[in-house]
Amino acid sequence: MQVINVLLYRMKSFKIGDLTVNIPVIQGGMGIGISLSGLASAVANEGGVGVISAVGIGMLEKNYAKDFIQANIRALQREIRTAREKSSGIIGVNIMVALTNFSDLVKTSIAEKADIIFSGAGLPLNLPSFLTKESNTKLVPIVSSGRAAQLICTKWKETYDYLPDAIVVEGPKAGGHLGFKREQLDDPNFELEKLVPDVVNHVRPFEAKYNVTIPVIAAGGIYSGADVKKIMDLGAAGVQLGTRFVTTHECDASYEFKKTYIDSVESDMEIIQSPVGMPGRAIRNEFIDKINRGEKRPVKCPYKCLKTCNIEKTPYCIFAALMSAMKGNFFNGYAFAGSNAWKTTKIVSVKETFEALKQEFLEAMTNKTVAG
Repeated sequence: MQVINVLLYRMKSFKIGDLTVNIPVIQGGMGIGISLSGLASAVANEGGVGVISAVGIGMLEKNYAKDFIQANIRALQREIRTAREKSSGIIGVNIMVALTNFSDLVKTSIAEKADIIFSGAGLPLNLPSFLTKESNTKLVPIVSSGRAAQLICTKWKETYDYLPDAIVVEGPKAGGHLGFKREQLDDPNFELEKLVPDVVNHVRPFEAKYNVTIPVIAAGGIYSGADVKKIMDLGAAGVQLGTRFVTTHECDASYEFKKTYIDSVESDMEIIQSPVGMPGRAIRNEFIDKINRGEKRPVKCPYKCLKTCNIEKTPYCIFAALMSAMKGNFFNGYAFAGSNAWKTTKIVSVKETFEALKQEFLEAMTNKTVAG
């Protein structure tokens, strides 16, 4: 008991607006269908922030192709309500700016009283415009630089008299689409360890001027409790983890999807060029090899999910590929994953994952104390 008390004191809570995050761990929003109400509620029950990914969420509906807008709204409503039934903790929604139905998903999240909206894959410059007088949903943009954080703070304050309730800075070791040029991914100047202090320094003047606290949350390549401690020592108030939560029983993906992580090795982590025009990190498989060989597949798209997707030129539909993988069909898809996905060895519960993170954090703290 004494060990845990010491640990919780050091791995301390922080606030996002008037919400208290007891364990400073935010579960990353992972689409399509990887993080839904099952995973989000389990994380929230452990004192972290559980996050439902709104990306392609309507693809779980039978009439998705015929009723694109409403299918997404219904699916998001259902997942938020289900998460609420399973947990009284903090439930967030991740919504990509690049989605063509971005505004509908934001409005739905606010109407369903989601605690937090996380938004990246573009600058969510108009996000506060969707808030109503009755809403209490917190707004957290996802950025890849201090400059972007400064731009959002300036724009939101000038236009809406609103500042971010927190900011997530995501580094180049994250899974999925990355907010960097390909040549920046291995550039030391863009490491998360450099980005976190940069964002903290760009946010600090707004905190001082307006007497507010804007916690900075670090994301991208954080896997162990030691990683958590290292990045929090650089000024992060909390961390966002995605990859480590994939191989949990509560993760909403299929067993086959989780096993892809467990069976992978470090050399399988591959940077691909996504059809949406961004680099992305995925686990290499035959589907990716075929794309790399230039074997294009016929694509039809009646709904146009992403603003940046050019259906005339893309070799495949990324939404369809990710949905296939989520269901365990890797002949027609692949799994996005963070740089440390190969470290996973077995499927465990979310509770066990939190306990492991706490123990790893404690060991890192103890080792530093002994070394000092």
